Amino acid sequence: MAVQFKDYYQTLGVPRGASDADIKKAFRKLAREHHPDVAKDKKRAEEKFKEINEAYEVLGDPAKRKKYDQLGANWKAGAEFRPPPGWESFQGGRGFRSGGMRGEAFEFNFGGTGFSDFFEQLFGHRARGPRGGFGTGSPFEEGATAAARGRDIEGEIMVTLTEALRGSVRTVTVRRGAGRAARTDRYQVKIPPGVGEGQRLRLAGRGEVGSGGGDSGDLYLRVRFAKHPDFEVDGGNLIYEAELAPWEAVLGTQLSVPTLEGRVNIKIPPGTQNGQKLRVSGRGLPRRGGGAGDLMVVVRIEVPARVAEGERKLWEQLARESTFNPRQ
Repeated sequence: MAVQFKDYYQTLGVPRGASDADIKKAFRKLAREHHPDVAKDKKRAEEKFKEINEAYEVLGDPAKRKKYDQLGANWKAGAEFRPPPGWESFQGGRGFRSGGMRGEAFEFNFGGTGFSDFFEQLFGHRARGPRGGFGTGSPFEEGATAAARGRDIEGEIMVTLTEALRGSVRTVTVRRGAGRAARTDRYQVKIPPGVGEGQRLRLAGRGEVGSGGGDSGDLYLRVRFAKHPDFEVDGGNLIYEAELAPWEAVLGTQLSVPTLEGRVNIKIPPGTQNGQKLRVSGRGLPRRGGGAGDLMVVVRIEVPARVAEGERKLWEQLARESTFNPRQ
């Protein structure tokens, strides 16, 4: 199936040779600007945020970026695109194609999961074969009369941290079949509060139709957290990096830090060290068994790259008078 090519470098506004640090910096800047929680036009911001996330999902992952770069630099955004032969051997194609009775072909393609057709074509999952294995062989044979359960099908769904916190209901489409026989089904998918990265959401009986009166398979959507400009996720904990000036670390200070439910003030104690972790209890993601994870504030002490003449004199005075020696 032809789809529109996505120029992820263009989406993030970085050159193809950009460093990992530059790509991360560009993502954070754009994600903060277009995050649905802060934008006035939430619908438009949500779509832009998905595009930015998808671009970073690929360019921020060394393996995916390498594979994407193998497509070459001559593609233009919006151009018709078909994956090159053999691409499916990397990680499956978009949806799944299997043989059916009398050699019929069944295709499954997902929509509304937060990923574009282009991403799903290149990096999506395929349907699961019998007993949970990925496969392209058909469970059917011409003339078979025994009941056979339909295959399970599996896709991925992008879930924001806010959805993981509060829960949501999303509409997902599954396009089945090919050509004139194709049809599109729409399902309401409940994302429960406390859903975890990699967790599978099951829609019973929404997979491939069985044969000979057999039951239909199930539809599974594997949760992938959308990247967040401020937080990394560690289980139920959120990790936030806080930059401090040297004097703030030495003397201590009050610092305002973000959470998923607004900002909170925390105390930075005197003598705080670079890399030190400060815990804000209960400000992480909800846990499925009850309670919530924590917000872990990781301190990064930043040194000014340039100083004015007056500032230089103060640093020189400090160097003369201080008895501190980090090498002893």
